[in-house]
Formats: sequence, C-alpha cells, structure tokens
Amino acid sequence: IFMVLSLLSIVYGALRCNILAIKIKYDDYDVRVKPAAYLCIFMWRSFEIATRVTVLVLFASVLRIWIFLVVLVNFLGFCFYPWIIFWLSKSPFPENIEKELSRVGTTIVLCLLTFLYAGINMFCWSAVQVELSDPDLISKSQNWYQMTVYYIVRLMENAFLLLMWYIYRTDFYLYICAPLFFLQLLISYCMGVFFMLVFYQYCHPCKKLFSSSVTEAL
Repeated sequence: IFMVLSLLSIVYGALRCNILAIKIKYDDYDVRVKPAAYLCIFMWRSFEIATRVTVLVLFASVLRIWIFLVVLVNFLGFCFYPWIIFWLSKSPFPENIEKELSRVGTTIVLCLLTFLYAGINMFCWSAVQVELSDPDLISKSQNWYQMTVYYIVRLMENAFLLLMWYIYRTDFYLYICAPLFFLQLLISYCMGVFFMLVFYQYCHPCKKLFSSSVTEAL
C-alpha cells in the first residue's frame, strides 16, 4: 500500500512539474491544459517511472554490487552533460542568477541544479532541460532529437538490465514466469512512450507553436 501511495505521489509530482514547465516555457501565452492532457501525462509518467523502478529493483536483487555502477554512470552522465554542452558553446559564465551571489555561490547553485536534473533523468525524462548558457537556465525549444535518443537508449538499457536479471535470477523468482514478466515490463515502458507521443501530438496545449510535430520529427 505504501509503495503504491509513493508511486502515485511521485507520478503526481511529475505531472505537476510537466504542467509548470509548459507554463514557464510559454509564459507569453494563455496556457489552458485540457483533461485529456492531464490523463496522457499521468499515464505516460506512471508507466515510465514504475517500469524504471521495477527494472532497477530486479537488477539490484541479483547483482547488488553492479547496481552501484549503473546508478553512478547514469547520475554522472546526466550531471556532466549540461556542463559539457555549456563548455562547447563557449558562452560566458552565468552571472545574473542572483545578484547577491558570488561566483563561487553561483557555481554551487548550478551544481545543485545539475544534481537535481541528473536525479530526475535517472528515472524519467525531465520536464525541462537544463541549458546553462541560457539566462533562464532552461531550454525553451522542443528538442525532439534529444528526447528520441533518451528513450531509445533508456529502452535498450532497461532491456539489458532485465536480460541480466533473467540470466542471474535466483530461486526466489521460481514461481514467476520470467519471460512473460520480461516482456510485460518492456511493453509497459513502450506504453509510456506511446502516451508521451499522444500527448505531444494531440494534447499539448501549445502544440501549434512547435516548429514540427511528433510525426514530422520522427
């Protein structure tokens, strides 16, 4: 019961963050979110987060040491990604975050921001993408390429972790039909991607402002 309540709480938080991110990106427009959009976001986040957590738990149950490597690679990869993009852009160091902050204080704030960004992206696609070269520190454009790469790589990673669980599973899972469970989890993740595509294609409140639709981007 507590696990279900925790999952619903996290999914609700992700839903609110999605809506807030849309209002921040399109603050010059009157954003009206329809009930269908709320439903799509809820289903998208439910399938995505639940599948990701289940995959990590299953993998950790049979390969307890290796799970630390998986978490570390994911966390450091997403943590350093905004900094790498920032250094490649050769933009000046952000100075307008808070006037009272020194350069060291600004660096600490940016590090905490990227830590939060990395923690979120370990489990689901972040509602906003950190862009240190932007004055608002978030990307205002809809990058279909990044989203596509993220979900393809994440699907492959989930499949690999499930395969490792299937190979090294213990007698604890003797009464579980492992192949069927394997397939159900992958389908669940694909269902999350499906509801995400439906949301951006049909239910996004500002879809008319996109330079290209989901189908065109694909």
